[in-house]
Amino acid sequence: MPATMELKCTDDACELDMAELHFTYDMPDDVSAADFQCPYCGGTDCLEEIEL
Repeated sequence: MPATMELKCTDDACELDMAELHFTYDMPDDVSAADFQCPYCGGTDCLEEIEL
């Protein structure tokens, strides 16, 4: 099954609580939260992976 990643935005002005990314099998193994931007506020350095 392809990997998933749960992210939260750490920008205090952003209303995003959590976003879940579903990857295809072709996604590189070294992808991290730093490779994405917040889908709500557009920030590029405010996403943090939620570790369960």
